[in-house]
Amino acid sequence: MSNKTVYLVSGSNRVNGIGYALAATLAARPNTIVFAGARDPATQSLKDLAAKHSNVHPIKLTSGDVADNAAAAAEIEKIAGHLDVVIANAGISKYFGSPTSTPLSELRDHWEVNALSLVVLFQAVQKLLLASPTGAPKPAYISSVAGSIGNFWNLNAAAYGASKAAANYLVKALDVENPALVTLAIQPGWVATDMGNAGAVANGIPQAPVGVEDSVAGILARIDAAKKETSGRFWNYQIESGERFSDITSDEIPW
Repeated sequence: MSNKTVYLVSGSNRVNGIGYALAATLAARPNTIVFAGARDPATQSLKDLAAKHSNVHPIKLTSGDVADNAAAAAEIEKIAGHLDVVIANAGISKYFGSPTSTPLSELRDHWEVNALSLVVLFQAVQKLLLASPTGAPKPAYISSVAGSIGNFWNLNAAAYGASKAAANYLVKALDVENPALVTLAIQPGWVATDMGNAGAVANGIPQAPVGVEDSVAGILARIDAAKKETSGRFWNYQIESGERFSDITSDEIPW
């Protein structure tokens, strides 16, 4: 198995979602093993993907659930023995409102899924990452410019933005505390998924501007090129200069 690159992608069950597209794209690459994490690994989309690609292993992975994450890590260890890349993609954005109007329950829900789950996942798979024969395993977090304080963009999404900002801090801390890892946060663009389109509508835009395929291509290019010199930073999936919905004009996004 050591000649195969082993990936874990969380939040990979929605056919029009980033996670599913990441898993499908990685599965089509030569010499890969792809663990597609989802709350329900028996969903038809993952059954179909596994039927098409024998290197895909749907795996139960509930965000923030310690027992679920530990069981997933045990299964990965049994099948592959290690992980080379973990893409923490699972996330929610289900409430739009300012800090003064957002219910505390929504803040807690977004924190649990978008930030705390990152810690739960890393604690479960840390040993598998450190066992990577590459010597430079890569945990990557699918973040959002909504969590950038240095490039603050008011989307009327206090719960989502605050949880992403918290997760960005955790990515940076993981990098500092784990010198063997190549750790990165990635802004995937405002992607035309169900979640992205709901956010667009909530902000008066008919549809999110970035296609899933373009986003996934950019995300994987960032991960493929990542090295220790670029670790612990927040990267744009691509330079979005000229995009009317964002003023991001650089490769790197300020925390």
